[in-house]
Amino acid sequence: MSLAATRVRYVLKRLIQSIPVVIAILVINFFLLHMAEGDAADVLAGEAGSATPEYMEQLREKFGLDKPLPVQLAVYLKNVLSFDLGYSFRHGMPVIDLVMDRFVPTLLLMVSTIVIAVGLGIILGLIAASGLNTWRDNLISVFALITYATPLFWIGLMMIVMFSLKLGWFPTSGMENVAAFYEGWDRVKDIAHHLVMPTVTLSLFYLALYTRLMRASMLEQAGMDYVITARAKGLTERRIVFVHILRNALLPVVTMAGVQVGALIGGSVIVESVFAWPGLGMLAYEALFARDLNLLLGIFLLCALLVVAINLVVDVIYSFLDPRIEVG
Repeated sequence: MSLAATRVRYVLKRLIQSIPVVIAILVINFFLLHMAEGDAADVLAGEAGSATPEYMEQLREKFGLDKPLPVQLAVYLKNVLSFDLGYSFRHGMPVIDLVMDRFVPTLLLMVSTIVIAVGLGIILGLIAASGLNTWRDNLISVFALITYATPLFWIGLMMIVMFSLKLGWFPTSGMENVAAFYEGWDRVKDIAHHLVMPTVTLSLFYLALYTRLMRASMLEQAGMDYVITARAKGLTERRIVFVHILRNALLPVVTMAGVQVGALIGGSVIVESVFAWPGLGMLAYEALFARDLNLLLGIFLLCALLVVAINLVVDVIYSFLDPRIEVG
């Protein structure tokens, strides 16, 4: 069997294995959300100013909240299998339409953050490790420590004050200038212009993480026996670093990038709130206070699928970076 066919078989095998994981996540999230006090009926009754027992009973019957939890769970799982994530009472539209509409901005923010944080983190970690205990190493280490310890919301607010209010370089909030009615490349440039500050804010924390990890990984690999053997064979330092050490040093970074996807979604809640970025983080925040359980479950399901997919990609990348790792 060819290597390509083996990798395809491995991907399909992992996808099948991930099905019970996703179902387990759905069940756990369902019970955790229903363990909290209050439901959609309480929120709507409070807004309407009418909380009579008859009105509350009508609301719970309308949303199916009057049935036992196991019955509600069975109905929800059956609907999920038919790609029906329910209806959001707060937004007045199907959950799947709402979630997919907000998924694009979050995906845009996450991808740009991962590219900048991982890419720049690898470069800075490589520079720091190659100049161990020099001014470059000390400067990069101090920068990583400061950005790692600084709260995301403070960085976002300071960037708004400096680059939006004082210098006027970037817009303060939103994803695009809706009033301008941009189309084509003009709209792409407008979205990219709005994306800069949220991406930089979210990237700084993870940039520090990947920089420190890459530096430590490079230093660890530099002391391995295969590096000493490569030097004894007369290989140039440049070839040793970029062909041998770098490839092995990337393994922990790739692993961390896959693990941090879930945390990245959590961090996006803060950044999306500061910059009014219309993504899943902001939507989950609103759904939580509105007790919109269908919407919350839909968001959690999409996040779970995203994490499973990213970890699958990481496993495949692993097989390219380290030939000793077998897939199949």
